[in-house]
Order: sequence, then C-alpha cells, then structure tokens
Amino acid sequence: MLTFRKVSKDAEVITLIRESDRQLEMLGYTEHGQRHARLVAKNARGVLRALDYDERLTELAAIAGYLHDIGNVVNRECHERTSAILARNVLLRLKMDYDEVAQVMAAIGNHHEETGNPVSEISAALILADKADVHRSRVRNPALIRFDIHDRVNYAVRSSSLTVDKEARKIVFKLRVDTSISSVMEYFEIFLSRMMISRRAADFLHCHYSLEINGNKLV
Repeated sequence: MLTFRKVSKDAEVITLIRESDRQLEMLGYTEHGQRHARLVAKNARGVLRALDYDERLTELAAIAGYLHDIGNVVNRECHERTSAILARNVLLRLKMDYDEVAQVMAAIGNHHEETGNPVSEISAALILADKADVHRSRVRNPALIRFDIHDRVNYAVRSSSLTVDKEARKIVFKLRVDTSISSVMEYFEIFLSRMMISRRAADFLHCHYSLEINGNKLV
C-alpha cells in the first residue's frame, strides 16, 4: 500500500509544492510550501489517530494533507479542485488503489472553506488541520503587516495548537495572539468562514469544536 513517506519523497510532488508556493508568494499570499504541507499532514493524521480511527485511514489523511494545495501551481481560484485532479494523477502513478485515490480526491476537493464540506473522516481531519495553521512564521514580509490584514493576523499569532480529547469528544483550537499587533476582532473578520467549516468538520467526527484565544473560550 502507498505510504505518506513515499508520497512525500516523490520528485513530482516536491516540485508541485515548491512551485505552488512560489506562485502564491508572487501573489502576496502566506507560506504554502513544505512547512505547511507537512504540518497539515501531521495534524490531519493526529486528529484521526487521537480518535482511534483505523491506522490506514490516518495514513490517507496524512497523504491528503500533504497534497491538498498542489493545485495552486495552476491558479489560486478553484485550487482545491485542481489539487484533487493533480493528486489523482500522482497517486495512480504511484499505484494507489482506486478506492483510496477516490477518498483522497474527495477530501482534497472539499478542504476549501468557500466551497467545501466534510464528506468523510479524512476530509474532516484535513479541514481541521488546514484551518489550524495560523502562525507568524507563515508571513513572508513582516514589514507589510500594517497594510495586509491576513499577514497582520497571522503575524500576531505567537503560538497555535489543535488538541483532541477523545473521552470528552472535544477538539480545541488554541491561539496566543499579540493584540498589540492585531485585535481578536480582526481574526474573526477574516477567519470566520474557516471557523465555521472547522466546526462542521468536528461535528462530522462527533466532536464539539471550540476556539480559545489567550485563554478565553470564544466558540
């Protein structure tokens, strides 16, 4: 069976991630390179593993997490759909079973907050992991944070974590935000749709989703 390790070492995949990130940098977006891909893969796997899902399912979540943004190499618009198609080609070349390819495609195609919905356990884990990657390390040019709200909010986040409590069926997204850089209100202004799809993803996994900022429970 195809493993995350093999996918992550594939030359085509590495190139697609690198070029996707380069193009997004040209457009002024936050980092979407290897750091983001690996972190989302790790956290998507971690969510399902913490909830005692089948180990193969956790592997598929990691693979989906690693490939979910490769469609940005074509265009930012509809990148989730392009990512799913490009992932299909890669996974078939690497001899993944057809049914698993279809599961990964569905998860990737539904990860974007504007068009997606949790349609499977893999999909739900990918959504939660992707939307939880908010951090100052993603900002490419801190000198511009006064002018770009997305950069400002990301740069204000000193730490972020996604924790899963299996017994209580709770998934908690915790942030430590420097409010001298960006207000909590600004966070909600740009990330409300991400929080909404994250809540739907947690619901799919029969968990309650909550958001904590600077120790205060907000959702």
